[in-house]
Amino acid sequence: MQEARLTNRQKKQINDCLQRDLEKEKRRLQNILATGQEEPTAASSQNVPKCFKSDVMEERDEYQEVLNEIEERRQFLADMASLGQEKQYTNIINTEISQKIRELEVLDKARIQKNIVNSRKEETEEQIQNVDS
Repeated sequence: MQEARLTNRQKKQINDCLQRDLEKEKRRLQNILATGQEEPTAASSQNVPKCFKSDVMEERDEYQEVLNEIEERRQFLADMASLGQEKQYTNIINTEISQKIRELEVLDKARIQKNIVNSRKEETEEQIQNVDS
């Protein structure tokens, strides 16, 4: 059975979603211990996790994250070369780098498709406005 591995980006998203205001959490737990009840709180925008970003920012972050992962692998290979163990890792790291490059190509292709769809949508909206005028 294969083990599921999280990318750095996935780990970051999980951590961002799980972060809470520790002081608020302390006060809440102290209140539960003191009174035996949890204070009801109104849902506000502050309580909503900010792990949902706009699509554009997420795409840029994902693209940059893959670039960072490629750089990390290149740096690792350089470190191994300085230690004289480059041969042991060259094939593995180069394979991982090529996979990351493929991920970049897929992300870029998706971004281009999205831009094409958006531009067609804008053209259609302009045509509809011209017809209405």
